[in-house]
Amino acid sequence: MLESSLVSLAHALAAAPNLDAAFVAFCEGLAEHDRSASASYLPVDARNRLIVACVSTERGRVVRSSLDVAIAQFPTRVVERIVAGGTFVDVGEDADAFARMLHLPPLGEPTELAVRGIRVDGELVALLALQEPRRVFGARAVEGAGALAALFDLAHARFAEQDARAEAARTLEDVTQRVHGEYVARLADLQQQLHMAQGAAEAARAGQKVREEREAARAAEETRRAAARLRALEQQVTAAVGQLEQAHIELHRRGEALRQRTRTLYLLDRVLEQASHHGDPRKLADGLLALVGDDMRAMRCSLFLRAPEPDTLYLAASRGLAPHVRDGSRITVGSGVAGRVAASRQPLLVVDASDEQAQPLLRDEYLTTGSFISFPLVYRDELVGVVNLTNRAQRGLFVEEDVERVRILGLVISLIALEARLPERLLDRIA
Repeated sequence: MLESSLVSLAHALAAAPNLDAAFVAFCEGLAEHDRSASASYLPVDARNRLIVACVSTERGRVVRSSLDVAIAQFPTRVVERIVAGGTFVDVGEDADAFARMLHLPPLGEPTELAVRGIRVDGELVALLALQEPRRVFGARAVEGAGALAALFDLAHARFAEQDARAEAARTLEDVTQRVHGEYVARLADLQQQLHMAQGAAEAARAGQKVREEREAARAAEETRRAAARLRALEQQVTAAVGQLEQAHIELHRRGEALRQRTRTLYLLDRVLEQASHHGDPRKLADGLLALVGDDMRAMRCSLFLRAPEPDTLYLAASRGLAPHVRDGSRITVGSGVAGRVAASRQPLLVVDASDEQAQPLLRDEYLTTGSFISFPLVYRDELVGVVNLTNRAQRGLFVEEDVERVRILGLVISLIALEARLPERLLDRIA
């Protein structure tokens, strides 16, 4: 059920024309997952840390109400995890009181409330609140809503980029009109001053020679000053053109980032479609590796999954490895790059690994010298495997922003691998 919800939500988010439509699609995906749960979107004033509105849905329509609630009113532990973003955090026993404070739609019975922070360019811009009836038995809706919320985060970032591009275009238009108006006004003033100087020179010719020389010198000075002002205006125009060029470069950079996020959504849609058929486990493993490898443009990558033996992983899929490294090869947790990452369950990023003595892990046969990422696949505190990425196309370097992108893709890989029982099925196929 969750896999079909992810597939349909990915399609809906890709086709959504605005943020309201994306939020309605998220609420519909959540309803497919658990009809008793409801979600609300809470925009945040990042500078003052204030929740300024509550956006919910009613019969497929968006309903808004104004708020002026400080995030600091939540418990300290909840505030810290909200600001960090990326996961839902339960507000605790006072869920009903916080729901009334935030003007959330009432469920008519005791509720559980979980809140998730949404970050854009390193700043907290909104909250995602999820309500569900308080249950004694059974799984909570928030336990499966993390993947849905991760897809909504990607769509939210896409619309934030579109808003930024529109704002930059408006700023460019205003600057261009202002500079052109100043240029026309100053040019007309200079022309009038030149005419006045010429008239003064003609009148001076009728007088005495001394007076003619004096008036001629005065006209020459006026001309020099006018030329200086004209040069100053040309410099201002040149500076304005430079600003326009910088703004164009910034628009290009943001456009590239938007295209990258769109490519990520496309790859997610493709691998989720493949996973929904539960076909050949080898093709599914190759598809999961291609998802993260193609998105990060890694020429050399490998996917390890847990083996039935204790503290052991096996090579499930690879690309660009040496011919003697075959699928099914075992490694021990704690040995090599992938083994150490599996033991610590913390990602490893090496930006510049040109010094082999400073990075002895580069002797690992699954990596080469250069920048690389080794990331643990963990879902609900269960180790699913490890993915390794290196040899980025065109000699690129991996940075901290890439680790966050791999974190989202790793969550999808872990969820699909567990739902499809990929570690057991693929190992039987290799055997």
